[in-house]
Amino acid sequence: MNVLIAESVKKTYGTGEHAVKALKDISFTIEQGEFTAIVGTSGSGKSTLLNLLGGLDTPTSGRICIRNHDLAGLDRKSLTIFRRRNIGFVFQNYSLMPVLNVYDNVALPVTFDRGKHIDHVYIRDLLTELGLWEKRKKYPNELSGGQQQRVALARALANKPAIILADEPTGNLDTGTTVEVMGLLKSSSRKYNQTILMVTHNESIAQTCDRIIHIEDGKILRDSGADVKKGGEQ
Repeated sequence: MNVLIAESVKKTYGTGEHAVKALKDISFTIEQGEFTAIVGTSGSGKSTLLNLLGGLDTPTSGRICIRNHDLAGLDRKSLTIFRRRNIGFVFQNYSLMPVLNVYDNVALPVTFDRGKHIDHVYIRDLLTELGLWEKRKKYPNELSGGQQQRVALARALANKPAIILADEPTGNLDTGTTVEVMGLLKSSSRKYNQTILMVTHNESIAQTCDRIIHIEDGKILRDSGADVKKGGEQ
């Protein structure tokens, strides 16, 4: 089942001679439970793509669908609600609320969504799975970088989203903690059949994912998932 479809996506900033083509005709699909890395050098367009997939920006042309919803067809309020319910974000800088403890940070996306009941059992299980239950009353400044990133991952999973978008989630972490966080992402993907799309510039990290999409100069250079699908069709 396809969770995400990107179809002929283009993004241009500016006009005329000042126009910058950040993305040039990007197309791919992501299936349920797939853990995909988007790899590219700085300025290749990978972060621009992640922002478009997350509904934080709009493409100049093309179509992005998540769970059969075309993001361009949603008004601002509907998009905000859809994003909150269907997309989890994990950022390099964690983006935790300093005035909230671990438990309340994790429950925050559900708290914002008044139409959804907080599943306290699920959140407790998440925190236990990620080794955070005993830290649930601690505040972000009382945690290590790896622990903060685990809280960010738990928060992204709290709403049981269609897809998690992770932007360089290990960028600020040491080698040992990087291995730990990648292990947690992979185990979360398997346990919850969670679809994860991760931007990274680190090839060795990308190699641990199910699929790698290489982007250079705003275009897809290689897609290991496409190679597998072609091979399966022969």
